[in-house]
Amino acid sequence: MSAVYDPDTLAQLAARDLQNRQIVEAEAKCLRALSSNREHRGALNVLGMVLHAQGRHEDAVRVFHALTQFEPRNAEYWGNFATALRPTRRYEAALEAYERALQLGGVSVNLLYNIGVLHVDRCDYASATDFFSRALELAPADAGLRLAAAQCSHDAMRNEEALQLLVDWPQFIGLTPEILAGIAHLLVTMGETRRAEPALTQLLDTSRRGEPPSVRMVRVFERTNRLTEARAVLERIKSDPLSDSRDPDLVLAETLLAQRSGAHEEARRLLALVLEHQDDFLRRHHLLFPLAKSLDSLERWDEAYATLEEAHHSQVTFLATALGRQASESSPAMDLARAGCDPQDVAAWDDREAPGVEDSPIFIVAFPRSGTTLLEQILDAHPDLRSMDETPFLKRALDDARGCGVRYPAELGKLSAAQLEEIRAHYWEQVRSKVEVQRGQRLVDKNPLNMMRLPLIRRLFPHARTVLAVRHPCDTVLSCFQQQFRAPDLALICRDLPTLAQNFRTAFDFWYAQLPLLGAATLEVRYERLVADFAAEVRRLADFLLLPWDDALLSPGEHARAKGYISTPSYSQVIQPIHRKSVGRWRPYAGHFTEALPLLMPLIERWGYAA
Repeated sequence: MSAVYDPDTLAQLAARDLQNRQIVEAEAKCLRALSSNREHRGALNVLGMVLHAQGRHEDAVRVFHALTQFEPRNAEYWGNFATALRPTRRYEAALEAYERALQLGGVSVNLLYNIGVLHVDRCDYASATDFFSRALELAPADAGLRLAAAQCSHDAMRNEEALQLLVDWPQFIGLTPEILAGIAHLLVTMGETRRAEPALTQLLDTSRRGEPPSVRMVRVFERTNRLTEARAVLERIKSDPLSDSRDPDLVLAETLLAQRSGAHEEARRLLALVLEHQDDFLRRHHLLFPLAKSLDSLERWDEAYATLEEAHHSQVTFLATALGRQASESSPAMDLARAGCDPQDVAAWDDREAPGVEDSPIFIVAFPRSGTTLLEQILDAHPDLRSMDETPFLKRALDDARGCGVRYPAELGKLSAAQLEEIRAHYWEQVRSKVEVQRGQRLVDKNPLNMMRLPLIRRLFPHARTVLAVRHPCDTVLSCFQQQFRAPDLALICRDLPTLAQNFRTAFDFWYAQLPLLGAATLEVRYERLVADFAAEVRRLADFLLLPWDDALLSPGEHARAKGYISTPSYSQVIQPIHRKSVGRWRPYAGHFTEALPLLMPLIERWGYAA
């Protein structure tokens, strides 16, 4: 019996309990050991980790600080002290403690990883990337490390780097269900559905076997419209007595599912509760945008608008701090409107060697939030078409054109047939990395702001059919303002209604100035007409695209549900039956359109909408 009360044995047993997530038992054993020896190093170390796991961070800091005073040359204690400091946001002190650990214990994968995570918390993505890269040199196949590095690159808007880190994920070492869920969610978010599919299959098997759940699993199941699985995992997490009900990630996952079921009052309550304790202004927008969505659904419009203003302020501040992007910077997409084509140059374009309509993509363009995802899902349901969600491939084609030494768009005529073919080949090479377009199928390339690249579309694919989605300007602008866009360019041009209205006007002024000159084959599809007379509008669309009729075109929601993976913000909307709920959504916010409305009026009148 005496061994049970021996502090060394108790500390070892406590460590085993902690590893098995028996937190209460671990804490009890630590306290019993410390009752015999209040300075027992092993018991204090495990107790500090127990307190950290419970979210009792200040208590954990005190314990680990004491250990560093007892043994100031122990690298492990300094590393644990720094890790405990991180949630308290005493970042400089944590950095100093990690530096001491490096000096005393040398470089290790775990230490470099923890320092990288600290820099992510500080919004210093450059430093985080540096430490993750150093850790990957020591453990290139470590699954958790690869995911952390990829998430860092993704958060810093470097998606190509993120994808490169995950491209061979099945070969990673240590693929726990939680890490697998993180990889799947990140790949789906980036639109890499083919690479995510095996991970999702494994996760579904894991969930059915009842293995330990994670918030990441909830998020990836919700993101891929597997709502039954998402709710089941969420309930398992909430039933765990160690679950922290105020964890922002858990609350956000629960909120998304509540919103999907129409329980907006519950979603509002959850978000309001966690926001009381979320004092990190740079990250508040992740909670404020969904809060505004629920307030809007509850018809608490003034509160929703005020919440959106705070959300955009938080996001703009984050972009300035983390990425150095200032609200005053010009938008690369909108900058394309500064110059138009030269009529003499266009007159000299030789289209004889260009691909025909059957060998050209179908381009869906618009200002964001105009119904492009619905159009994409309508067309993707046709067996002769294949879509690929939103990609930057046309933007890269523009870079290729400029790389040929021509001024864009005034000198597109100087591109030789060989240069044009090379640019097209590079475009199709990227397409093949994303989707498999079978023989006889046509590609659907949907990316709203490709409307700003109309001259390039016309030069590369002169026989392509282009679909322009149009929606009431006020509804479009409001919807953009309500949306949390990740891309810095979009986030900044949507930061307030006047800025949005000006960019909307700029985009369409450019479009309507260039379209007559370029003579591109274009069909305007009004969102309001589409949802009011769906079958007739879809038939009109099919006729314009020279498509043989297929009844699948009339069931985009069913197709989207079967597809599961939709990378745009509309992923939860396009699986619903066609409805008119989004028409006239701006009316309750009309009082906030004082500055925006005069900018939008020319287009409202052009399209025959009511102001």
